Amino acid sequence: MAEIRPFRGLRFNCEKAGKIEELVCPPYDIISEQQRLDYLRENENNIIRLELPKGDDPYAQAGKTLEGLLDRGILAQDEKDSIYIYEEEFTVGGITRSFKGCIVRVKLEEFSKGIVLPHEETLSKAKEDRFNLMKATDCNFSQIYSLFNDAEHSVTAQLDELSKAAPVSELTDGEGVTHRLWSVTDEKEIEKLCEKFADKKLYIADGHHRYETALNYRNYCRENGMSDEGRDYVMMMLVDMEHPGLLVLPTHRIVRDLESFEPETLLTKCADYFDITDHSGTDSIEAELAAEYEKGSKAFAFYCGGDSYKLMVLRDKQAVKELLPGKSDSYCGLDVSVLHTLVLERIFGIDAENMAKQINLTYVKKLEDALDSVKDGSANCAFILNPTRVEEIRDVAAAGEKMPQKSTYFYPKLITGLVMNKLV
Repeated sequence: MAEIRPFRGLRFNCEKAGKIEELVCPPYDIISEQQRLDYLRENENNIIRLELPKGDDPYAQAGKTLEGLLDRGILAQDEKDSIYIYEEEFTVGGITRSFKGCIVRVKLEEFSKGIVLPHEETLSKAKEDRFNLMKATDCNFSQIYSLFNDAEHSVTAQLDELSKAAPVSELTDGEGVTHRLWSVTDEKEIEKLCEKFADKKLYIADGHHRYETALNYRNYCRENGMSDEGRDYVMMMLVDMEHPGLLVLPTHRIVRDLESFEPETLLTKCADYFDITDHSGTDSIEAELAAEYEKGSKAFAFYCGGDSYKLMVLRDKQAVKELLPGKSDSYCGLDVSVLHTLVLERIFGIDAENMAKQINLTYVKKLEDALDSVKDGSANCAFILNPTRVEEIRDVAAAGEKMPQKSTYFYPKLITGLVMNKLV
């Protein structure tokens, strides 16, 4: 199954580069141009120069920048092969939690082999961008985030034991998330950890574009006589999918710019599939949805203004299966599948292509943003969802299927810049 290896990580030399909190950044695809400029103003060595380069020839510039940072000793490669233990500690809803995993090299395998499994679709434009960056730098600047099954939780137990000493890097970011990194060079411990993954599959949680890009780059190098063992691997963060600190947050749907919008007519049609109840006070939405989540119900809140909303609870769990007979029970049981299939497509007439292009649909992570978009008139209505369960992600991926767009949002995101993987 999964083949993992240690590697000589590339890390900032903070004596020359500056404070580690000034050198890291969130994932490139959630950073605005203003944020990018702010990071560089704070410290010109910030990893954003490599991960999100700009200019007339941004990829060539990233390659030159990397060479310069190495030549000046701002970035330095560790002397020994290591595995890196990474922990994030954060507070959501007044509850502090944390999760811990290992950053390693993982051997690239085609999805068809069933060793590394995706759960969502990817966009070609994003893959082209990441491919050009890899070609220019021969480096992974950020890690793919993957999950694995471990009934005995022996991997986490080993990582906990190996991270009792002080971390080699620690910082708290602007969102209040604390990041810690440990380096493990003990060959026996590394061998023991690698052996534990010999029977495991990996489920990509975040980083599908980067994984597919790494596959494409490996193949490109083979075809052009540039084959090298390092290019057969990609940097990943691996976390036990039953880790108590894991948190998946929902992504809500905003419906906008419909030619005609008649809430009562739409609700009448929805009543064929859902039990619909009126609720006053939007501050109760999350609690009502959480109660349905605990019961295992498929439910969401429908909001179209004012201080009230409709709670919609699926009555017939076979309804989606009847419309999507070729899909697995796992796929048909997703809250997003229920919403997309029975409501957005069948009743609202918003098909899959429309959703992908976001013609009448916008995805938001914060409940307040969803409600405000309706209140200020920029949206017709909003659907507030529960989060997807981690085991649902596993089951859909294991069935060889991919979830509807924006089905998962793992929080917090992994930070970029604590450790990098130079391929050759």
